[in-house]
Formats: sequence, structure tokens, C-alpha cells
Amino acid sequence: MLEKLVAASSVVAMILAGVLLYVTTPTKVGPLGIFILFVLVYVSVLGVLTYLLFIVSKLISRLAAFVTAKQPLRPLSFRRSYYFSSVLTLVPIMLVGLHSVGDVGPYEVLLVVIFAAVGCLYVAKRTG
Repeated sequence: MLEKLVAASSVVAMILAGVLLYVTTPTKVGPLGIFILFVLVYVSVLGVLTYLLFIVSKLISRLAAFVTAKQPLRPLSFRRSYYFSSVLTLVPIMLVGLHSVGDVGPYEVLLVVIFAAVGCLYVAKRTG
């Protein structure tokens, strides 16, 4: 059920973001429209990244089965892939948001990477 919900919401968000970008300009749409665009982009990237993590983890676990003999790697469940991607999807959104209010330097990128690492560590500990 979660797989279908994520796929459907991503497709709908991509379509709505495309329509919003095609029909309006940032000056016409205002701050609320820009916020809605950020949310639509987040939902779109969330779906794509969830499926990407899910598929890559399955491929890595299958390839690792040939290398490791003792304990094979288990692929991520779809729910766990969704949790990890919900943290990782914030990275490009935060970088775009930081770029809109000022210059993004190495310090800002480092802070965003630390945020993502702490978030992924939290998800790994809570869902492990």
C-alpha cells in the first residue's frame, strides 16, 4: 500500500509542479506559491529517491551474496527506504533554500551534510 501511495503522490506532485512552473512566475505566485513549489519538489524527489534506495539496496544485497558466504546482506524494506529518503530528500531542498537567502559555501554544505548524517543515524537506530 505504501508503495502505491508514494508512487502516486510523486507523479501527482511532479505534474502539479510542472503546471505551477509553466503557468505562473515567482512574482505572480507570491511566497505561498513558492512554498507550495518547494513542497511539491520535496514530494517528487522523495518518491524517486525512495524507489532508488529500495532498488539499489536489492541489487547490492544480490551482488554481495556472491562475495560474502557467512551472513548475506539484507535489502532495505520499502518502509525503511522511505524513512531514509525522507531525511535525504531534505538536502537539496535545504541547499536551494540556503542559496535563495545567501551564498552557499563549504560551511553551509557541511552543516547540511551533518544534518543528513544525524538524521540517517537516527533512522537507522530507530528502525534497526
